[in-house]
Amino acid sequence: MSVQEIAINKHAILPPIISNCDKEFLERMQRYIIIETERVGCTDEGPADEYFIIYRNVFDKIIEHVTAYKTILTSIKQEYDSFIETIKKGQRNAFYLHGKLKVLAAEPTTLVYHRKRVVQLEAKIRVIEANSSKIQMQLKKLRQVKKKGLVKEVSYLSTTVNPSRSIPGMTLAESVDLDSLNKYLDRLEEKYEEVKHHVMAKYIPHVRKADLDEEKVRSLQRRDIAEALNNELRFRFNELFVNGDYESAAVFAVNSPRGILRNTGTMKKFQDVGKIRGKTLPLLLFFEALFTTSRAARKSVNAHLTLEGIKCGLSENRLDLVMHWVTQQRITFSEKAGDVICQYGEQNPHNKSKCLALAQIIYTECGLHKKAVLCLCKQGQIYGAMEYIQQFKDFSHDDLMDIIKICPQVELINCLTGEWKGKSPSLSYCLIVLHFFSIGMKKAGLSLLQELDKNGKEATERLMTTDPFCSLEEWQELAVVCIQNGFCKLSNDIISILRSQEGVSEIPPDGEFNIMEHVFW
Repeated sequence: MSVQEIAINKHAILPPIISNCDKEFLERMQRYIIIETERVGCTDEGPADEYFIIYRNVFDKIIEHVTAYKTILTSIKQEYDSFIETIKKGQRNAFYLHGKLKVLAAEPTTLVYHRKRVVQLEAKIRVIEANSSKIQMQLKKLRQVKKKGLVKEVSYLSTTVNPSRSIPGMTLAESVDLDSLNKYLDRLEEKYEEVKHHVMAKYIPHVRKADLDEEKVRSLQRRDIAEALNNELRFRFNELFVNGDYESAAVFAVNSPRGILRNTGTMKKFQDVGKIRGKTLPLLLFFEALFTTSRAARKSVNAHLTLEGIKCGLSENRLDLVMHWVTQQRITFSEKAGDVICQYGEQNPHNKSKCLALAQIIYTECGLHKKAVLCLCKQGQIYGAMEYIQQFKDFSHDDLMDIIKICPQVELINCLTGEWKGKSPSLSYCLIVLHFFSIGMKKAGLSLLQELDKNGKEATERLMTTDPFCSLEEWQELAVVCIQNGFCKLSNDIISILRSQEGVSEIPPDGEFNIMEHVFW
């Protein structure tokens, strides 16, 4: 070891002393980095753009603070920015070239299919040429026969009707009956019109062949133009998509000519992007643009896309969007769409009433009246449900029983079993209670018995005398049910009312007896 090295080791150089100003500046920069990364949700790997922007801002502040090295640090920063921009541009080019590579890889398969199609068409052409040759030979023979003017051929083609010959398919008596002959003539005329229509539909005049050929050429030209336009539109759309401008890509897709990009394939492309932290879901951007322009474009969105759009909006908790789409009738209504909205309401009780109202609109438009009434009942709009039932009049006894089984509300049952605006009851209170006990809905049956017991004997008597569906035996069965479940007073009231009815006699063996029978005699 040299003398100089020994001297250096004896007098080691101390680290530079940081001033209070620099220390505060460094601590402030460190806090800024921590706070900003947490605010934008950056991890260690982090979203590249946000992470880069935070540190670029810190670098700018350091350059401003350290004035002595400002020139060289600015040059270093410019080189780093240029390098990062080059990397981003390379990634975009790589994505574009990857897609182009897929297209080139599919070309050999396409070529094989085209060659196979060429072989098939050549075989078909040979068959057509053979048939054409055969037809030409037949035509040549017919022309030769016509030139010879054979008498037998002419007599065969020009037949004369023998008046004394019987009419095929008719007896001798029918052939001299005017009515039978008129009917036979009508059948022949119908058959003639049928044959004439068949000939006109199956065959066309030879003079129209040129017109059809021209029309075919024009159709092929229109198809080629449409394919070229389709490819051009897809290339513009993919360019926006690759650059990450999903909102512009969505607007471009839904406004494409003839709705070329308004389809499931475009939806799946947005769906594959997934969620981007801090930004609106790209799939939701697509559906917003699609439903917003549906009325202006006069192109209704099909039921499948509508259902997927509603699912997407609800998954992002954008019930406000779904409400706008439904109330403005920008979607295609379907039963599945209403069911999805109802399920969302069950999972989110604070939005349940809104979801039921939306589902009712959809069910009504689809003609699903039973589900629409259930939505009204679940919202507590019993009188609205009764008005709906009276308005459409398409509800059978089984439909009403299904409704009260799903929604066994006492108020609804009272409305259905009593007179409604001068109209007779739609259901029987007694039969409903017995039905609830028979299918295991004991709690609902007990609620009805409590309601009946609370109203008193007069209400029970009025209910029994206005019930056109229930027989005496079924009311006695209800009285037994009341005793079994602790409603002894109600049971006694029912039996007392039955005994007090005028004309009540012993129940016949078949049990066919109505307590209102005395009113009609």
